[in-house]
Amino acid sequence: MPGKSSSLGRSLAEGAVAGTAATAVMTAWMWAASHAGLMPEQPQRRIVRATLLPGNADRRKPGDGLVGQLAHFGFGASMGAVFGLLSARRRPSVLAGVVYGLGVWAVSYEGWIGAAGILPPAHADRPDRRVSMLVAHLPYGATLAFTLRRMRPAAPLPAAEGETTASAS
Repeated sequence: MPGKSSSLGRSLAEGAVAGTAATAVMTAWMWAASHAGLMPEQPQRRIVRATLLPGNADRRKPGDGLVGQLAHFGFGASMGAVFGLLSARRRPSVLAGVVYGLGVWAVSYEGWIGAAGILPPAHADRPDRRVSMLVAHLPYGATLAFTLRRMRPAAPLPAAEGETTASAS
């Protein structure tokens, strides 16, 4: 079934591209939140220090900012690819994207990040970081769905009964 596998690959690729764009928008929000004093440190820096870079996760390391951004964009693209696959070549609503973005936040910040001891689970974290990260996932999801909508053609409207198409005239 070459048609099915190419459709699957296309859905994944479109989602990854949309996820990258969505991560850029989200990163701008996170940068603003950091500069407003709401997050003393970008969470992705701590995540890479705890998972990818050797040594103490509490101490800054050379390159943790760059590696953190690369990992953040990779994760955002991966989550976008999953959404691209879940939306199965349809044009998802922005609301569906926002709900998905909130799901990514919940699974990450209430789930694996807290369970791994990298950061406290969201319910036990600093309120300013918890709210900042929750809010950051709203534009992620909205941008993800909006970008996929722009990438995927709208389904043609069916002709009304008795109408002819231009090719039939």
